[in-house]
Amino acid sequence: MNLRRDVFQAIADPTRRAILLLVASQSMTAGAIASNFDTARPTVSKHLQILTECDLLEQTQNGREIYYHINAKKMKDVADFIEPFRKMWDDRFDKLENVMKKYKTNK
Repeated sequence: MNLRRDVFQAIADPTRRAILLLVASQSMTAGAIASNFDTARPTVSKHLQILTECDLLEQTQNGREIYYHINAKKMKDVADFIEPFRKMWDDRFDKLENVMKKYKTNK
């Protein structure tokens, strides 16, 4: 059975988010990534597979080593989707802050 992976399900996992943060600044091999976690390497490999299937990570082979790096275009797509929600919550918090300021001055 071929499952289609969803980007948001992929980034819902804290380990996968940590992997994305690790490779955000530099390409890394699976072994280098796994050395940052207290889990078995096959577990990290499964996380890498999911992130790759969702196109959040890309692979580049250099000799015998495979390096994982961020797919910036896909990350931008995710950020673009989230942006309206961030703006909405910023507006709500600004309104709440204004209400709290008025409440404080009326005390």
